[in-house]
Amino acid sequence: MTTAFDFDLDGDLLREECGVFGVFGHTDAAALTALGLHALQHRGQEAAGIVSFNEGRFHSERRLGLVGDHFTSEKTIERLKGQAALGHVRYSTTGETILRNVQPLFAELAAGGIAVAHNGNLTNGLTLRRELIAQGAICQSTSDTEVILHLVARSQRPKLIERFIEALRQLEGAYALVCLTNKKLIGVRDPLGIRPLIIGKLKDSYILCSETCALDIIGATFVREVENGEVVVISEEGIESHWPFPRQPARPCIFEYIYFSRPDSVLGGRSVYNVRKQMGRQLAIEAPAEVDVVVPIPDSGVPAALGYAQELGVPFELGIIRNHYVGRTFIEPTQQIRSFGVKLKHNANRAVVKGKRVLLVDDSIVRGTTSVKIVQMMYEAGAREVHMRIASPPIKHPDFYGIDTPEQKALLAATHTIDEMREFIGVTSLAFLSVEGVYKSVGFEARNNALPQFTDHCFTGEYPTRLTDLIGESAKQQLSLLAEAG
Repeated sequence: MTTAFDFDLDGDLLREECGVFGVFGHTDAAALTALGLHALQHRGQEAAGIVSFNEGRFHSERRLGLVGDHFTSEKTIERLKGQAALGHVRYSTTGETILRNVQPLFAELAAGGIAVAHNGNLTNGLTLRRELIAQGAICQSTSDTEVILHLVARSQRPKLIERFIEALRQLEGAYALVCLTNKKLIGVRDPLGIRPLIIGKLKDSYILCSETCALDIIGATFVREVENGEVVVISEEGIESHWPFPRQPARPCIFEYIYFSRPDSVLGGRSVYNVRKQMGRQLAIEAPAEVDVVVPIPDSGVPAALGYAQELGVPFELGIIRNHYVGRTFIEPTQQIRSFGVKLKHNANRAVVKGKRVLLVDDSIVRGTTSVKIVQMMYEAGAREVHMRIASPPIKHPDFYGIDTPEQKALLAATHTIDEMREFIGVTSLAFLSVEGVYKSVGFEARNNALPQFTDHCFTGEYPTRLTDLIGESAKQQLSLLAEAG
């Protein structure tokens, strides 16, 4: 029989693949970009890169590891000269993180140099890649971002922005792109606006980035979000917009509110923190429990747990303490050491949970293996009962738009009923926020079943775009390939 200690805890997390940050028209462009990437570090922890432009030359620094490991020295920033810079943080979804995949990617084209940073995933990226290679293209990475560069290079349009737009029209899936040329900073969101991108301003300089928290760190002001399907071009003349796609209602990814965005960011005019608290309140209305204390599973479960506790009038306590200084590279050489896995990152606060009926709140359940170990930890710390509430619906379907999810059969909710999940995790009771509850928490009375307001396919199975790369491939093979391309 398999025990909880045999499970891979690192595979039991949702991860967003990347964050982007670009500056145009500032003497400290590279330093500001490094600071912005620090604020976006939660969106990707395995690699970071910055490209700048100065006096006819592009300068590039790409590294494996955290932003703070490589972009804090004056020597590094001094090498990134210029008043325009583009940065990227990345999470590699499968396999080894290799330097050739680290963004921004740069290429010399007939129209001049261009650097591209991409947040999202193309659902026809593999198909396009195969077609390009069959036509003689030479690919230097396994990133679908490189496909975009090839498409721009092959366009016969006279102007670079026209070439870029022609390339965009061939893409499917989710993308927020920021590109740097010798004269422009260009930003674009896919026609549904699945992945986020915002415009900021610091004095006379414009900024494009994934979240508002990246503006806060450098003292910039929020201007607006790039709209779905919009191409924004920033140059010395100012800012202009192009609309290459038929206009349609936006469908941003609901997981930005549930998990990915930093709680101090503002998204769609809403405080992410307040939305998560409201999800907790709504969860308490839908699934109350007679308990003594509400405990968040840190860190993403904290706002929802606070809302849940306030709605029920039950004490909120930090019954689990997280160690923020443990990385994914910790060596676990033996089964005995491996059994301590979850305690490297989380430890029970015995004084809070001993003898209590404890209710744990988390943002989501993927495989469920981490939940098993945390519940066991609560019982070992003396909890009398352990209940669990999840501030999102059950994840039953994989993602193809830039979220690292396992194949469907590895998703606990796809193969188990709620009661079977409760038994597997070992809790007294288990409940999830409903899909309608999510929409209410974000400010909608109900989900529009004819045209949903968000991309919520992980819960509903309703994918908003074509999944061209899935045709003729098994789900397992395709998920692996898509994740590698991301």
